[in-house]
Amino acid sequence: MKKIISYNVNGIRAAVKKGFWDFMKEGGFDVVCLQETKAHVDQVDVAPLEEMGYHHQWFSAQKKGYSSVAIFSKAAPDNVVIGCGIKKYDDEGRIIRADFGDWSILNCYFPSGSSGEERQAFKMEFLDDFFKWIEKLKKERPNLIVVGDYNIAHTEMDIHNPKSNKKSSGFLPGERDWMTRWLASGFTDAYRYINPEGEEYSWWTYRFGARKNNKGWRIDYQSVSDSLKDKIFSARQLGDAHHSDHCPVFMEIDL
Repeated sequence: MKKIISYNVNGIRAAVKKGFWDFMKEGGFDVVCLQETKAHVDQVDVAPLEEMGYHHQWFSAQKKGYSSVAIFSKAAPDNVVIGCGIKKYDDEGRIIRADFGDWSILNCYFPSGSSGEERQAFKMEFLDDFFKWIEKLKKERPNLIVVGDYNIAHTEMDIHNPKSNKKSSGFLPGERDWMTRWLASGFTDAYRYINPEGEEYSWWTYRFGARKNNKGWRIDYQSVSDSLKDKIFSARQLGDAHHSDHCPVFMEIDL
């Protein structure tokens, strides 16, 4: 049984100051996928990570302190692929893949469109390009786990106030339609598979006491190839972890 978490840490150096290494030690996770590390590996003291027995792979944005992803794993990956081969996304350090035997994990940080029309257009382009890229990758690596911050709340169950957010980036009809198409293309939302009626969130704005009042969004996912869905044992949000404005998304799966 593998314990896998996906976590937008909103800056790994800030998260470490809030006790992130202790959380890792206590969790005993097999694979940890981080988004928004906002750091290059030489800016992070990785000694505690290595002492815990983790192999670590990093993909950082060209712009310092921006975006970036990392995979930590107890087992050494057979193969690591950095990026998706599309320069405008790879420059922002958004995708890293690790292969273990006959399955692969993709750690992804989807763009946010909340800063304005230009970035929203960029996000929609990314969604289209990512979908096509994964369709090709599935032929080569059919057993995929695609984790990360998708920056989309899929259904009304995944957001605290669907009515007032109908025109908000992250809950726009086009984004939600993409998510429906994504899950119809051969992927299973691990959390929703285990918790069909569950209403848990993975992100809360820092404003308005949102987290205290649990006014959040579920925008972080672990999508599992349908070929693996019957191997999912449990899936939930680790809402007690407070190193970020997100919380970790947890899954146990028999691989």
